Amino acid sequence: MTSFSTRPLDGTTWPAFAALVERHNGVWGGCWCMAFHAEGVGKDRAPAQNREDKLARVRRGEAHAALVFDGETCVGWCQFGSPAELPRIKARRAYEMEPAPPADWRITCLFVDKAHRRRGVAAVALRGALDEIARSGGGLVESFPEDTEGRPVSASFLHNGNLAMFEQAGFTRQRRLGKDRWLVTAMVGRSD
Repeated sequence: MTSFSTRPLDGTTWPAFAALVERHNGVWGGCWCMAFHAEGVGKDRAPAQNREDKLARVRRGEAHAALVFDGETCVGWCQFGSPAELPRIKARRAYEMEPAPPADWRITCLFVDKAHRRRGVAAVALRGALDEIARSGGGLVESFPEDTEGRPVSASFLHNGNLAMFEQAGFTRQRRLGKDRWLVTAMVGRSD
C-alpha cells in the first residue's frame, strides 16, 4: 500500500501542483482550480490566464490547498480558504435561501490524478486541508459534498467529494442544497 503525504500549496510546491494540472489538460477544461475564486472561469478566460492567476494568488498567499504526494509526485489536492477568498460556490441560490452560521473556512475543490483514484487520495487531501486549517487558527469549516449513496457517479465529476467521506472526517450535515448536494460543517482546531 502506498503511503501518501501532504504539503501546503506554496511557491515551493507549485511546480508539483502545476505538473499534476498539466497532466490533466488544465483540469475541468482548463480551470486550474480557479472556479471558486472571485475571478472564476468561463469562455472569456483562457486556461493560460487561469494558470497565471492561480500562480499569482499562490505567490501572494491567497490560494490554499493541501497537496497529496506519492513520493515526490503530486497526485491530488483539497482546496480551502476563507469565504472571501473562495466566494463562488455551487448551489449558491439554495445556500443563500436559509441563513447559516458564518464559516471561517470553506472547502471547495478536491482533485485526484486519474491514475490514483479510488486509493484514498481524496480522504488524505481532506485530512491535510483540515490540518492546515487547524495550523492557521481553525474555526468553523463548511463544504458542499454530494451524496452518492445508491447511485453511480464518476469520481472525475466529484469536484467537492462525497458526503460519506466528509462525515467520516467529522463533518455534520446541516441541510440539503438541491437534489444531491449538502451543506456540511465541522469545527476544526478550536472549541469556541
